[in-house]
Amino acid sequence: MALALWRPRRGLARRSPVRDLVREVDDVFDRFFADWAWPWDSGRASGPAIDMVDRRNEVILRVDVPGLAEKDLHVDVSNGVLTISGTRREDREEREDEYYCAERWVGAFSRSVTLPSGIDADAIKATLKHGVLEIRLPKTREAAGKTIEIKAA
Repeated sequence: MALALWRPRRGLARRSPVRDLVREVDDVFDRFFADWAWPWDSGRASGPAIDMVDRRNEVILRVDVPGLAEKDLHVDVSNGVLTISGTRREDREEREDEYYCAERWVGAFSRSVTLPSGIDADAIKATLKHGVLEIRLPKTREAAGKTIEIKAA
């Protein structure tokens, strides 16, 4: 579900067909461009979605990055913030008798996650398998918790 920018109506003026048409055209453009990542739009997350699993001894992050290799991805930890970034490049060229088509596409993304307290930043491990980047964030012994045995009196 997308959130739309609220636009106040100017008073209780009469309805105008021209105004209604302009409003409808604006709505069409707003819906069309809603999922585009604009450089000035810092309010939305840009990049792939992150699945997070909180286990007793670790937190696991899974990021879908199909078509990317290890050399295309970067994972950094600084001041309690984990940043995943990458660049996808694609070159395509087709040649036939009287037909030539060449396309180049480059796109970059970056996604940052604030780490919860109790994560051992020095022991973080990342693996890439079948287009899924898995980052394991081990918890410190204190953060992993402790089970208290209950004894009958």
